[in-house]
Amino acid sequence: MAILNKIRQKTVVLILVIALALFAFVLSSLFDNQNALFSKSPNVVATINGKDISRQEFMARVEAQQTPNATTTQIMNQVYEAEVRQAVMGTQFEKLGLNVGRQQMRDLLRANLESSPQFLNEDGVYDESKLNAYIANLKETSPEAYAQWISYEDNVSSGALQQTYFNLVKAGTTATLAEGALEHKLEGDKVDIKFVQVPYTSIADSSIEVSKGDIENYVEKHSKKYEVDASRSLQYVKFEEVASLEDETVLQEELIKLIRGNISYNSETKKNDTVVGFANMSDAKAEVFVNENSDVKFNNGYVYESAIAGALKDSISKLNTGDVYGPYKEGRTFKVAKLVAQTKLPDSVKARHILIPFIGSRAAAPETVQTEEQAKTTSDSLLAIIKTDRSKFVTLLDFSIDKVSNEEEGVLDWYTYNTMTPAFRDYTFENKKGDIGVVKTDFGFHIVEILDQKNEKQAYKLATLVRNIEPSIDTEDTVFREASNFVLKADNNNFQEVAKEKGFPIFPVSGVKVLDENIPGVGNQREIVRWAFEKSRSVGDIKRFSVSTGYVVAQVTAKNQEGLMNVEDASVTAIPAIRKEKKAQLIKERAKTSSIEDFAASEGQTVKTASAINMKNPTIAGAGKEPLVVGTAFGLKEGATSKVIAGEKGVYMVQVTKTTPAVTLDNYQSYSNQVGEQKLNSVNTRLYSALKEAAEIEDNRANTIQ
Repeated sequence: MAILNKIRQKTVVLILVIALALFAFVLSSLFDNQNALFSKSPNVVATINGKDISRQEFMARVEAQQTPNATTTQIMNQVYEAEVRQAVMGTQFEKLGLNVGRQQMRDLLRANLESSPQFLNEDGVYDESKLNAYIANLKETSPEAYAQWISYEDNVSSGALQQTYFNLVKAGTTATLAEGALEHKLEGDKVDIKFVQVPYTSIADSSIEVSKGDIENYVEKHSKKYEVDASRSLQYVKFEEVASLEDETVLQEELIKLIRGNISYNSETKKNDTVVGFANMSDAKAEVFVNENSDVKFNNGYVYESAIAGALKDSISKLNTGDVYGPYKEGRTFKVAKLVAQTKLPDSVKARHILIPFIGSRAAAPETVQTEEQAKTTSDSLLAIIKTDRSKFVTLLDFSIDKVSNEEEGVLDWYTYNTMTPAFRDYTFENKKGDIGVVKTDFGFHIVEILDQKNEKQAYKLATLVRNIEPSIDTEDTVFREASNFVLKADNNNFQEVAKEKGFPIFPVSGVKVLDENIPGVGNQREIVRWAFEKSRSVGDIKRFSVSTGYVVAQVTAKNQEGLMNVEDASVTAIPAIRKEKKAQLIKERAKTSSIEDFAASEGQTVKTASAINMKNPTIAGAGKEPLVVGTAFGLKEGATSKVIAGEKGVYMVQVTKTTPAVTLDNYQSYSNQVGEQKLNSVNTRLYSALKEAAEIEDNRANTIQ
């Protein structure tokens, strides 16, 4: 009771304490979710020059551009780049007051649509009234289609504005005569030199020590080169679901049973049923049997001996029709081949045809009115006429819908076996030169005449049972257990130890970016990337992932923040550069002479010569591109010798033996034009990149795209 009285007396204090506790809880949740406190809303994909790209509009565009040939992430990145370009360029249009007026839009649409049949009048001339009627109809009947049309107009307008903007920049891009004179001088001034090169390779890399501090200093000094986005480093072990030797043995035994046949008890009839084996069945039944029991359907065509590969190639000529060969292993399959037929076929044929389509055939056109039965009757009638007088074949080509071959009198010039549709192929390859007949295909009815055949070769028709070699359920269960046990044993300290103990190769991956989707060695693994970038993720965390080939157990080995590259990653390019600097310093310190001959002798090198060097292309014959060395040479008077110079491939000392100034011209306009052309080309290739780099872009995709 005394406690309750004290609580009543301190009610105000108690309320204050509770309020503070609730406030602290809210603050902690905000700091845990930094996006809510400091970043843009998840509904904003990006902000460019103050303009937000909403997630809803962005995803609508992504959905509209989805194709089977690209992943969702790839489409998202394409749409993002398009949105950024539109926003960056839009800022420039607004600054200049550029816009597309009504009449200009009409002209643009005319230029784009004047060859479209639906907007032409009876005389074949573009009719704007037809376009207006078309747009009005879209607006009334289909809001979706009308929205697409508005999007099309926006694209046309944006393209025109960009072209106008680029043209304005180009109009202000000129080159003066002074620039032309400088270009002429850079090309025309020449020097001849004697030089000594002490290659950096003359000092062993192993003799140059590079410390961690050296790398850190180099990275800081060349910070622009080593600026990186946030990234993760991973290592992973693969557990692949691959068929075991036992799985392969079981599969072979199943195929042997299919070859031999078997007797099985039928529980319904209470009798034994005899199942005829693949080796003893007829050709017609073999086709059905293959389609029912093989992972690859029956191919009712011939194959030339030269095209047969693997183990069957050496034995095919020894088989009799009806014989079975196998089981034999080919790649990741086991096969059993039954020789159904063998013959000699030409390797190429020349024929001509008249193609009569019917409604529903692949060659049918809007004007096709004949049914299949009517088209067959027409074809038979034409065949009868041609058989009486083959010279009439060409005169009847008006009946053919194949306009391409019609231009060549219906001739299909030399084609190989698998070029044509099966029925057409079989007729022209399995019959003789001069034969003529009607062949039905998916395209319609063909009146076909075989004009010529050449190069007869042995060919075989095979009924082939194909079974993919796949892991059994027991094997899949074993792989799953191995991956799960590895996760349990490999904590953040002994991932590599456990992998080594079990004999599992470790695959390291560095530089994984937040929007990446591919992990080298396992392909598209967006799930792993998302996991690695979760805010709760710590270095050392491990997780098992299902992949198309089995499982991957991945571990985060480093979290690299946005900014300068870490020492380990930077060392790949920094160490060679630091070594080069240190080698240059060693050689410079050894150089105690100003004589080019003495320098060569002291370094065990020879004095070389190079002629007609210019500043436009600063290359030294026998040494390569050396801008600093060539620039130094042009700064010397004739006969003067330089100090030692640290170049790209070594340390140099040069002596100018002759200077030849460029010939003075009366007019430098041609060179001025040359410089101007270079500037105009750079507008096309570099203008947008420069605008994008100068823009304020806040990329929020990582928080909105999964």
